Amino acid sequence: MILLRYAQTFLEANTYLIAADGEKTALVVDPGAGSRIWVRETLRDLDLECAAVLVTHGHPDHVWDAAAVAGNSPVYVPAPDRYRFDDPASYLTADFSNARLALSRMGGGPWRKPDNVCDVPGESYDSGFEIVPKIRIRAVAAPGHTEGSAVFLFAGQSTLNRDNAILLTGREEHFLLTGDVIFNGGIGRCDLPGGDEQKMAATLRFLVNAVKPETYLLPGHGPHTTMFHETRHSPFMHAAMS
Repeated sequence: MILLRYAQTFLEANTYLIAADGEKTALVVDPGAGSRIWVRETLRDLDLECAAVLVTHGHPDHVWDAAAVAGNSPVYVPAPDRYRFDDPASYLTADFSNARLALSRMGGGPWRKPDNVCDVPGESYDSGFEIVPKIRIRAVAAPGHTEGSAVFLFAGQSTLNRDNAILLTGREEHFLLTGDVIFNGGIGRCDLPGGDEQKMAATLRFLVNAVKPETYLLPGHGPHTTMFHETRHSPFMHAAMS
């Protein structure tokens, strides 16, 4: 499995590229402002096409380049956050007053809504959904950072040894794309429009009980971690679980 991460974007939001070995299509997750060139060049180098884009939530630092990356391919967004795609920067607080200009500069222009925005399929919350061939992803609703924040579980063995590669362990692993729900040593903020501290605490308690400790967490910002590490060492997780 190809599993790559790129973070030279607005607010250093992580963009992920995932594809099964031997396939010709890839999934791009959270294409933030400044990711489009890296995605295009990486797809070209690996002889891949973007079959779909998946976003963990609707904040602009995670979706700004979605239209440029996806083209006519579907852009899957958790349904409660779909409204944000009309103009994601408008759903921020006053302390982000300069965000639109910075996003436009890094993203190569003003916000452009993707042509093919779709809700994350309902089946993906049950048995999972094969968005691209041989990559089955299961969605879990994880509100708190935004109304529609979701995390996405998948499994595979990372095999590509190149810049931005993740976890060449030589064995199959379980991964959880956590967006801005859980970080390495932290959790997502809840004070932006649509955030809710109580819902975030409930989300974290559920994930601690539902996700295997050895699962690797691929966050929306910062380096990867594991559920074991976060439940043992993160004071933010401890506070949410108390």
